[in-house]
Amino acid sequence: MDEGTFCPVQEAIQLLEGKWVLLIIRELIAGPKGFNELARAVGGCNPATLSQRLENLAQRGIVKRTVLNVMPPKSLYSLTPAGEALDGVVASINEWATAHLRPGPDDRPVCIQRRVGPRASQLGTRA
Repeated sequence: MDEGTFCPVQEAIQLLEGKWVLLIIRELIAGPKGFNELARAVGGCNPATLSQRLENLAQRGIVKRTVLNVMPPKSLYSLTPAGEALDGVVASINEWATAHLRPGPDDRPVCIQRRVGPRASQLGTRA
């Protein structure tokens, strides 16, 4: 692909890349959460990384941060309309993983080899 060519898939991957990003979005699909609640829900993500991921998602228009006027100050994180539109993406990933992954011998996921549906290269083509 030419460097100057816009590729929606590549852009979406760059937007959503990084460990924890899709898990953060998954948790916020259920509704707004405070930082500590989100940290517990995601599990295993250190606070500095979570903060950086949330800031990046806010800058990219996926997450909205609302500072509540309470003492001590508290932030509430929610999805923007663009973030809410990722609900189907997260659901599709979950559906695919449920159908195609299983724990491997070292507890890392491995794919179950089966073929279903059209190839990605066939999507969007006309017969």
